[in-house]
Amino acid sequence: MENITQAITLVPINHYILFSTIIFIIGIIGVLTRRNAIIVFMSIELMLNAVNLLLAAFSAYRGDASGQIFVFFIMAVAAAEVAVGLAIIVMTYRNTNSIDINFLNKLKN
Repeated sequence: MENITQAITLVPINHYILFSTIIFIIGIIGVLTRRNAIIVFMSIELMLNAVNLLLAAFSAYRGDASGQIFVFFIMAVAAAEVAVGLAIIVMTYRNTNSIDINFLNKLKN
């Protein structure tokens, strides 16, 4: 574990912040511009992974494991979100033969 912490701290924290910001922005763009439900869920996962990367990097820099514990809980919530989200997408596809998000607004009426 000590070798991993040393390897993480060799890279400046600004690089982790910049990389996580880029990944998070790509996720936001994917959520806002795409209509395919699967791509939207993948974009949400990108945003969660960007946050996880920052939490792990800050945790390693501070020498505190609390950030890594938060990463574990975020991964558990993300796994549950994927399971429920994919079940909803599969049922929607079976009923409508489409996974377009805009088509779901028509189901309200």
